[in-house]
Amino acid sequence: MVRLIALVLLVALTACSRGASEETPPSDAPTGAVPSSATDLPPGAALTAGPVAAPVPADLPAVVARINGDEIRKADFEKALRNLERRAGSVPDNERDRVYRQVLEELIAYRLLLQESRARKVAVEDADVEARFGALRQQFPSEEAFKRMLTEQNLTVDQARAEMRDELRVAKLLETEIGPKISVQESDVSAFYEQNPSEFQQSEMVRASHILVSPPSGADAATRSAARQKAMGVLTRARSGDDFAALAREFSQDPGSAASGGDLGAFGRGDMVGPFSDVAFGLAPGAISDLVETEFGYHIIKVVEKQPARTIPLDEARISIQRHLHNMSRLQHTQAFVQALLKKGAVDILF
Repeated sequence: MVRLIALVLLVALTACSRGASEETPPSDAPTGAVPSSATDLPPGAALTAGPVAAPVPADLPAVVARINGDEIRKADFEKALRNLERRAGSVPDNERDRVYRQVLEELIAYRLLLQESRARKVAVEDADVEARFGALRQQFPSEEAFKRMLTEQNLTVDQARAEMRDELRVAKLLETEIGPKISVQESDVSAFYEQNPSEFQQSEMVRASHILVSPPSGADAATRSAARQKAMGVLTRARSGDDFAALAREFSQDPGSAASGGDLGAFGRGDMVGPFSDVAFGLAPGAISDLVETEFGYHIIKVVEKQPARTIPLDEARISIQRHLHNMSRLQHTQAFVQALLKKGAVDILF
């Protein structure tokens, strides 16, 4: 029974591809499922692919598929869908059939790999299970929150450990079967860079810090006015020469940047809300803005530097290209491996 497996294929709900120089952003909060490791089933490791999917009935049977006699229950399928939607948003109606079929294929692929790992008697050390279990626990702010997640997943601690062991067993099988076949040469990297020039065009960027004074949600006019006056006082100090980072650590109410002195890193046009972005891109390096009001409150922006639009050089893009090509090669070999397991197995899809 696959309860905790975090589906790594986000199908139609996320961008189907990323620039080779772009890295996948980390998740900001626990999703209630064990996050996939670098050796889990890679994105897209489904059994089939195609633009047209057979209709999925509104009422699903209690058992949606059998794999060599092993059942995937409706409850397992629905849980996988909920995990997917938690990460990527609701499934659009016009994508329902394709997304549902793709999710089922991912579950079937995983079950085939799990069965094969058991047939080969792939062993997983208890210490590895405990390390993964501990990493999951640390994602939650308290033991109560962690236990609440397990309850929501209808899992006991022992069941959670058992499913982690299964995931690690599958990961180990793939590492053994697929790992030695993956090879990315420098010539492959160079060729990808030369053949995909548009992927390495970077628009104008700004690196900035900010201080946010945020009135409570639904605050009345008097409370908002008080917040604005507080922000004006901080702005006066910033323009008088007080250390901007120290002011951000003391006064900013942005939990994502206050501890780092308000540093937002580099961002492009459109990455921030409109008024914030317009002001930031209009400031000279070293300049401090007037108060900027957005839906989040009152911002004081300091531009650290501006980066003109440019072509990212190969040396800078090399690691990301290598990672991309490695993932693509791994995906292709995994798909071939799953297809081989499918051919020698018995898979019945019941809707």
